[in-house]
Amino acid sequence: MTKGMIIIGAGECGGRAALALRDLGYDGPVTLVGDEPHLPYERPPLSKDAMAGNAPEIKAIASDAVLAERSIRHIHSVQAVAIDRAAHCVHLSDGSSLLYDKLLLATGSTPRKLPMPGLGVRCVYLRTFNDALAIRAHLSAGNRIAIVGGGFIGLELAAAACRLGAAVTVVEAQPRILMRGVPAEIAKIIHEAHEAEGVKILCGDGIAAIADDGAKARIALAGGQNIVADLAVIGIGAVPVTGLAAEAGLTIDNGIAVDAELRTGDPDIFAAGDCCSFPLAVYGGRRVRLEAWRNAQEQGALAARNMLGAGEAHAAVPWFWSDQYGLTLQIAGLSDEGHSTVRRDLDDGAFILFHLAQDGRLVAASGIGLGNTVARDIRLAEMLIARRAKPAPEALGSQTVKLKSLLAA
Repeated sequence: MTKGMIIIGAGECGGRAALALRDLGYDGPVTLVGDEPHLPYERPPLSKDAMAGNAPEIKAIASDAVLAERSIRHIHSVQAVAIDRAAHCVHLSDGSSLLYDKLLLATGSTPRKLPMPGLGVRCVYLRTFNDALAIRAHLSAGNRIAIVGGGFIGLELAAAACRLGAAVTVVEAQPRILMRGVPAEIAKIIHEAHEAEGVKILCGDGIAAIADDGAKARIALAGGQNIVADLAVIGIGAVPVTGLAAEAGLTIDNGIAVDAELRTGDPDIFAAGDCCSFPLAVYGGRRVRLEAWRNAQEQGALAARNMLGAGEAHAAVPWFWSDQYGLTLQIAGLSDEGHSTVRRDLDDGAFILFHLAQDGRLVAASGIGLGNTVARDIRLAEMLIARRAKPAPEALGSQTVKLKSLLAA
């Protein structure tokens, strides 16, 4: 008897996997288990578009009607609490159990907590739609918003809050914003764009103490400065949700460890998206964990194919993007793999930095510009990275040499 496919985690990755199983012709039971009350939805808008309007709206991946039409059972508002690998069974928090032929863990990540006392209701994190609703209620003229952490989500929130008239201060303990994976030249442009809009950015200063009395959050910085905020949003990174996998005896290595086919040490259990670390062949098998919208989409679809026996290795090049004040930042590949950098200037002040390994191989490209100025060239660079190309640096840097011609070569 077919037990079916169980997917734990009803976010971008899990939702895409469930739909992909049906697209691939699988006609057995498909069950999607999520701990939120909502339909599977996209998270990127929570720090972008969702904050721009009067009230955040969910951007659902699939409606109830589509899930019903595809015979995908969506169990919401419950947690998976244990996996019995021998019995191929998942136990849920409501006391029920589900049997599986194959199991996909798409449990995602959770905000990294600020490890200090004094946090209360005025110190919040952004991960879910309900978090976004609570934060949006404070983003208005006259309110003071402190953002702890100068990464993508913190800065996108800062831009949204500023646009809505709030007074915004960003606190980053590192020497600059966007330290992780974004070149200093590009981070500088983002920094200047925020300051031009009135956002105050404080880098290289840690938090000594926080006092949250329920009405205000008071942040004391190590350098002696004090910040008073109506709301403090903490965005200091994310940690993979691995508890369920660890208790089931699966290997954890910066996330649930999977092979190139997204399979764990148990041949019938897969993991995909933010929660897993996997080897990337294009970087010599380096094990990485990616918190990215497109990766969640790609791995959800790949996991579905491999749950059905495709035996296909993950081959996609990492890709990230962020929109702030009309500027779009796009990065293909892993820039920390680079040994040298070549700059190509485009129109309207846009530019791309090409990152080359010691052997001349293109390993990453980082671009910034208004609107979609850099999108096409970043896409072409992504294809060059996938092919392990070694384009001539002078060709990469020349506006007169089309990247498409390098791809053809």
